[in-house]
Order: sequence, then structure tokens, then C-alpha cells
Amino acid sequence: MPDLPLRRPFLILCLAASTVLVACGSFDNASNRIAGVVTPYRMDVVQGNFVAKEQADVVKPGMTRNQVREILGTPLLTSVFHADRWDYVFTFRRQGMPPQQRKLTAFFKGDTLERLDSDPLPTEAEFVAGLDSGRRARPVPMLQMTEAQLKASPVPAKPSAPLAQPALPVSYPPLEPVSR
Repeated sequence: MPDLPLRRPFLILCLAASTVLVACGSFDNASNRIAGVVTPYRMDVVQGNFVAKEQADVVKPGMTRNQVREILGTPLLTSVFHADRWDYVFTFRRQGMPPQQRKLTAFFKGDTLERLDSDPLPTEAEFVAGLDSGRRARPVPMLQMTEAQLKASPVPAKPSAPLAQPALPVSYPPLEPVSR
């Protein structure tokens, strides 16, 4: 049986290859199950000009364009064809939720505000609460040291004299080489 030493490595190689192929098949099923559970992170996307209810309540008919711009900000849409109309559009997209869109339109007659038309606008507090709604509430850490911690902490030493500054040069080298 002189062929036995040559068959053994071949047999081991075949056995290893078949084990790897079987493992690949089961890994594929496991990876599909994991991929179904784990979802990628998607950022919240905020686009446009957020206008709070408090801001819109301050704007009154008769105000000038500059006054409206100072309160509401620069409009997202201005058109040459609709020069007497400014559109403030705001969109908020969050993972797992339908996008929210709000629109406020300011109508002008000349340089003065005639009226505002808008969707129901959230207050600033409602908007901020909506931003944090997907996060876990964690306890707020205590930011004060106890008396025992204060006594145990080392007291920084005060410097006795100010540090000496190096002397400034009397003249500086020229910025450009001097031609001779």
C-alpha cells in the first residue's frame, strides 16, 4: 500500500473543503436572520425653515418685509413670478415615521404684509420634544461633589511668582531676501 501516504492529505483536504461549504450555507441563513433584526442607523433629516407658533403669532398684517424677515428668517422660496409671496417650508424625516411637512406663506401688498396662511404650527417646546422622542431617557448625573469628595480632592497650588516671559527680539529678519 504505497498510495496510503498520498491519500491521507487528499482525504483531509476534501473533508475540510466539505466542512467549509456546509458552514458557508449555515452562515448564510444566520446572516439573513441577523440582517432582518439589525437595521442600519438613519439620521433624522431636518430641511427648510422651522417656524414656531410663537414666531408666527408675533407677525401681524401691516409689517414691512424687513420686519417679517427679522422674525421668521429668510424665506425658503421666493419667486420672480410671485414677488408678493414668501414661502417657508419645513420638512422633518425620522426613521420609521412618515415625514412631517409644515408650510407658512406670507402674502405682501407692495412692501407691507397683507396676511399669513399656514398649516398648524408646533410650538418650539413641542418641536424640541419631538426631536428627543426616540431617545432613551437616562438619569441625569449629579454635578455636585459631596463634602467627603471635596475634602479628599487635592487643592491646586497657587504659583508664587508670575512665570518669566522670554525677551522679545530687538529687530526682526527681513521678510524678503535683500538683493545686493
